[in-house]
Amino acid sequence: MRGTRWVVLAIIIFASFIAYVLRTNLSIVSETMMHDLGMNEYQLGMVFSAFAAGYAIFQFPGGIFGDRFGPRFTITAIAIAWALLTIVTALIPGTSVLSVGAIVAALIVTRFLVGAVHAPFFPVTIGGTIASWFPVRQWGLPNGLSSTGLTLGAAATAPIVVWLMEAYGWRSALLITAPSAFVVAAVFHWYVTDDPKDHPRIGATELSLIKSDRPSAEYGAERGAWKLALKNKNVLLITISYFCMNYVFYLFFNWFFFYLVDVKGFSATDAGMLTAALWILGAIGATAGGFICDLLVRRLGIRLGPRYQTMTALLLSAVFLYVGATSNNIVITIVMLCTCFACNQLTEAPFWVATMAVSGRHAPVATGVLNTGGNLPGIVGGMLVPVTANLLGWPAAMVSGSVFAIIGALLWIFIRADEPMGAGEK
Repeated sequence: MRGTRWVVLAIIIFASFIAYVLRTNLSIVSETMMHDLGMNEYQLGMVFSAFAAGYAIFQFPGGIFGDRFGPRFTITAIAIAWALLTIVTALIPGTSVLSVGAIVAALIVTRFLVGAVHAPFFPVTIGGTIASWFPVRQWGLPNGLSSTGLTLGAAATAPIVVWLMEAYGWRSALLITAPSAFVVAAVFHWYVTDDPKDHPRIGATELSLIKSDRPSAEYGAERGAWKLALKNKNVLLITISYFCMNYVFYLFFNWFFFYLVDVKGFSATDAGMLTAALWILGAIGATAGGFICDLLVRRLGIRLGPRYQTMTALLLSAVFLYVGATSNNIVITIVMLCTCFACNQLTEAPFWVATMAVSGRHAPVATGVLNTGGNLPGIVGGMLVPVTANLLGWPAAMVSGSVFAIIGALLWIFIRADEPMGAGEK
């Protein structure tokens, strides 16, 4: 792994790591914050959903924004916003100043904005920077490693934020982690260029490798790409399947730590370590998923490679989630849920690679559509999970993810990732 493109990828992984520290930290402090501010589970679910709403709604506009202004400017700007909004979240007053209703409203507005400024990150870095800086046959591994960055960020967040929270309080835990985003902004702006040919350290050999196997859509791009993306059958099918996959992801992202503490009775410290273990397994799954995706694309092609990988991993995820959610043995529950999440993360690379293959040079727009659909479950699950848990119990709330995983797997039967967006469309 030599060359300037791998340094660019390392910066993306680092930025992904910090992005997930700053979006996961509230999930870790949520149980303490909820009691401190006099909130209940339903109000906390509304706060979780607010982040997901902002994140989902601004995926598509974020992709268009990144397509218009370029990854360098976009990532620099949004990283600065991550830091500022994390600080604002920590400074929201308690019940001595505001009513519980006003506190919940302030948190909802702030978390919506946090979601909005995080939204462009993956459409821009994956659909923009990775698509521009890597040849098509190497797209899978960088996609997987970018997901590894986010899962390692989430893994680090759990024990670090628990320690900071117990030592200094939940507000200080947020304030201490916020400045890391300024580092992301500075490093990305300093080193990464929108086009590899503009980078002072890139050589002719590496540039030729990067440009060697551009997809046909790269050269047949049309104006109004967002319209093509919204009506393209393959983009929409991949997006719907990604919605189903991410329903399972958001079960863990929003509720796993809370589930361990409030439902299973773990201490915050033990729950933090188990949550870290969950995300580390997710990192392993994401990295392996990138390697597997590149291998299958080389051997089976862009249509069958992502299809077989995603269908297999989603079906396994459904089985492990069902077993873990319905078992009365706490060890089996933890092992199965963690294994489920690892299988879930095996699918990240093929989802993004397939979308990039379909959309060519307009991948920031198409992946914006993909990640919009992929993050709608954060809105749905933020409210559906506590309601289902209250009505039917937590096992039923968790098993709902198995249903979505099976549906997501079956949709891949109809996906043709080797059909470029715009071919034959009007």
